[in-house]
Formats: sequence, C-alpha cells, structure tokens
Amino acid sequence: MTKYVLLYTGGDGMPESQEEIDALMAAWGGWFESMGAAVVDGGNPTGAVKTIAPGGAVSDGGTTGIGGYSLVNADSHDAAVALAQGCPVLAGGGNVEVHEAIEM
Repeated sequence: MTKYVLLYTGGDGMPESQEEIDALMAAWGGWFESMGAAVVDGGNPTGAVKTIAPGGAVSDGGTTGIGGYSLVNADSHDAAVALAQGCPVLAGGGNVEVHEAIEM
C-alpha cells in the first residue's frame, strides 16, 4: 500500500447556519467511514498561513489556497483518486488534489 495526501482547495467554505454545518460534518463523517481502514489520518482544515521565501523573508498568506488535508492508503494512484471522488468538498465547488507520498 502507498500513502497519499489529499489536499482540499476552493469551495464555498463553512456554511452559516448550524443546521448546514451539522449536515456538512455528517457528510465528512460518512465519507471517512466509507473509506474504512484506508484512512491513515483524517486530517484537519488549515488556518492562518505564513510563507518563507528562499532568502528567509516571512510573509502572511500563501499561494496554494489549501483548505485542509487527509492521508489515505491505497493500492494505486487511481485507487486513491477513486477514494477522493466521494469527498464532500467537491459538492461545495472545491477540488481535491491527490499526491503520492514518496517513502524515503
């Protein structure tokens, strides 16, 4: 099995009403449950960003717009993509990037 990093970008953000938040959280919980043992780390949303430039200068903000991450195990990159296709962020207009984590 190979580990893959799922990076979440874009989308509508967090809904405003508690009912919508509860429905979104239930969708995420159901998706993670559907992947079972493939989930290595459900991850978290991301928050404030600081970027360090090659010369060492630090600035606020980033360039990638990553909203969160998860780690999954899969037999192939295509299998990891298949898992990611059920991600709730897609229903909100966001994207999922599926990166292979290279063992070193």
